[in-house]
Amino acid sequence: MIELSRAAYDDIVYHAYSGGEAEICGVLAGTHGDDGKPSVVAETYEAENVAETPEIRYLIDPEEQFELIEAVEDDGHDLVGFYHSHPTGPTHPSETDAARATWPGHSYVICALDGYPFVGSWRWRGDDAGFEQETVSVVSER
Repeated sequence: MIELSRAAYDDIVYHAYSGGEAEICGVLAGTHGDDGKPSVVAETYEAENVAETPEIRYLIDPEEQFELIEAVEDDGHDLVGFYHSHPTGPTHPSETDAARATWPGHSYVICALDGYPFVGSWRWRGDDAGFEQETVSVVSER
């Protein structure tokens, strides 16, 4: 399970809309849950999509990813995972998303914009185990 603060959820959706026909991407920060405990996303950190075909792919520059993860930790958060959008697609990971996933135990949130915005999440379990769908809840600030 993953909990998104209302602000984090809104940030993801607004960022997705701002991308137009291109996929957007970023980093999720908060408390990383494990052993049945939910991850809690308090903040999002936007990244630039440097993919050659941003209409159908996303890619965070490795140097920017490193800098964002350092910023997450400097702000006192854990890396919860990553997010990106599918402007015309579903909220489940594509074959390319699965092939490029490299952070076992972390969440990959996808915002679909085909119609009403919908946010789904999957936790990457590793190469052989693949993705496991997570329940997404949006919580008010505490």
